[in-house]
Amino acid sequence: MRVAVDAAGGDFAPQEIVSGALRAAAEFPLIGRMYLVGPASRIREAVRQSGMRVPDKVEFVDAPEVVDMGEAPAAAVRRKKDSSIVRAVDLVREGTADAVFSAGNTGAMVAAATLRLGRLDGISRPAIATVIPAPGKPFVLIDAGANTDCEALWLAEFAVMGNVYAREILGVDNPRIGLVSVGGEESKGNQATRAAFTMLEKSTLNFTGNVEAGDMFGGKVDVAVCDGFVGNVILKTSESVAESVSGLLKEAVSDNPLAMLGGVLLKGAFSRIRRRCDPAAYGGAPLLGVKGVCIIGHGASRADAVYNALRVVRDVEVHRVNQRIVEEIRELKERIEGQDNE
Repeated sequence: MRVAVDAAGGDFAPQEIVSGALRAAAEFPLIGRMYLVGPASRIREAVRQSGMRVPDKVEFVDAPEVVDMGEAPAAAVRRKKDSSIVRAVDLVREGTADAVFSAGNTGAMVAAATLRLGRLDGISRPAIATVIPAPGKPFVLIDAGANTDCEALWLAEFAVMGNVYAREILGVDNPRIGLVSVGGEESKGNQATRAAFTMLEKSTLNFTGNVEAGDMFGGKVDVAVCDGFVGNVILKTSESVAESVSGLLKEAVSDNPLAMLGGVLLKGAFSRIRRRCDPAAYGGAPLLGVKGVCIIGHGASRADAVYNALRVVRDVEVHRVNQRIVEEIRELKERIEGQDNE
């Protein structure tokens, strides 16, 4: 497998990106070639500072421009042809690489991948699938930010893509699919979610109906389907709540000597919870529905997160996620159209 890494994207690029990528290149035999894309002088300096050996399989690709986090995504992709994001995506388009990773501007990554790689057969819009930690086991949230407004059919397609990802990557047998809404009843929600509900009922998916926050974080679904606006709010709220709860626990423990003793006894448990809630543990979120493998990292990704994101790249390729999505999207549409014609 050949992977293009945007070495200039992210809050801690290029140092942390390069360090995580070099570790993955050294430890993942399946990665046969890795391209570190970005301003060559900055990449070389990051390598020097890391003190790490550069495997023979790693090649530097000079891309002098960088898409900043605050730039308008589509305009930046059109204007900055020599940016690290565009050049990394183009390596996949040209057939030089099979997969691309970036922790840079998410919108630019979505725009570049959609416009320059194209969509898989049968896919109306790609979607970001992210893994959210929850008691018991995590669940897949899709779409986590690629599409702010969605049609019903897109939501049904997201359900199929999320189902494939949960089954193949998380190892969930017959994933339970829930449609995020404002109530559990079929009549709840907006026009798009109500129409999507009807479509999903016709599918062969294990569709459990509408779900609310308590259902998602209470272990009642394996895949939560929503538009990208709602999904991104859920994602960022969950991250903020985790940080807030951590802060509240620290305050409570520090206010009482007895509580401090309890905190010492529970230190191991708190550490395990912190690791489970750390976005770095999950690495990156795939942009499902585009040709090639495209993984988007958190903007604050450090070396461990980059390493784990490249593990996700490996897993998506090994489990043939894209091929399975195409097959199951075709089945969904045949079933919907067949029942509509009855």
